[in-house]
Amino acid sequence: MSLMANPGAQRPTDPLLEIYLERRANLVRYFAARCGSTELAEDLAQELYVKIATRDLSVTAENPVALIYRIAGNVMLDRARGDARSSARDAAWRRVAHVTIGDEDVAELAPADEAVSSRQRLRQLVDAAAELPPQQRRAFRLHKLEGRSHAETAREMGISVKSVEKHVSAALKTLTARLGL
Repeated sequence: MSLMANPGAQRPTDPLLEIYLERRANLVRYFAARCGSTELAEDLAQELYVKIATRDLSVTAENPVALIYRIAGNVMLDRARGDARSSARDAAWRRVAHVTIGDEDVAELAPADEAVSSRQRLRQLVDAAAELPPQQRRAFRLHKLEGRSHAETAREMGISVKSVEKHVSAALKTLTARLGL
């Protein structure tokens, strides 16, 4: 029977989640001490929660605290590996896409007609974005132009992540239609 069908039903307890919740502050400090960033530590703690919450519930341990810290170490290792892959991919792209002289990247400039065309398209985009409704315009600017995540944009705007997703999606549809993309 689903919990939604019977809202008064008590959720089954998960000892690992309970321990995680009791020790979350310690886990954030654990991550921060190893990665040097409180913000990254918070992200890692959230990833740890997801790993614990989505694991096979038949996975148990004699020492659940040790299991949580083992999973935490694996979460950090996964993040480090992903960052290393990303850096390697970026470096490979830079080697292929850029000309270097000595240790300096030399920008390959687009032909003048392409540069003018790009500036015109950018001006059209800026003009079209300025005509968006205020919430859509702000969500689009924060997420797409300033590079903030949906969660960061939601916090900045004081709205839900779902609302940010809807505003950004609507903005993209409007801009795509106006610019004929």
